[in-house]
Amino acid sequence: MAKQKKQQYEGVVYSTAEDFNYSPFGELATEETLPNQQQQLRVGLDRKSRKGKVVTIVEGFKGQESDLEALAKRLKQKCGVGGGAKDGVILIQGDFKQKLIDLLSADNYKVKGFGG
Repeated sequence: MAKQKKQQYEGVVYSTAEDFNYSPFGELATEETLPNQQQQLRVGLDRKSRKGKVVTIVEGFKGQESDLEALAKRLKQKCGVGGGAKDGVILIQGDFKQKLIDLLSADNYKVKGFGG
C-alpha cells in the first residue's frame, strides 16, 4: 500500500500555492478528430509475433479514441472479420489490404499502402 502512495505523488516536491491541486497527468487536452480529407492513413500487412497469421494494419489516424473505435468497427463489418483498435492503430484479421484501401478512399481518406 505504501508503495502505491509513493508512486501516486512521484515528482511532486512541495507547493505553497493555496489553490494547488495535484494531477499526475497535468491538463490533458482531448485531441480533435481531423476531417476525412486531412487524415493520412497507411494500410499494410504484418505477420510478426502472430505465429505466421496475416493481419492488416491501418495506422496514422489522428483523433479521439471513440472515433478510431467507430472506424475500426465499420471496417471489421465490411470485411466480415474480427480485429481491434488502440493507440491510433486498427488491426483487421486477414489479408484485406486492397479492400481497405478501396473502402477508405471511397470515404475521402488519403490512403497509402505499405509493406507486402
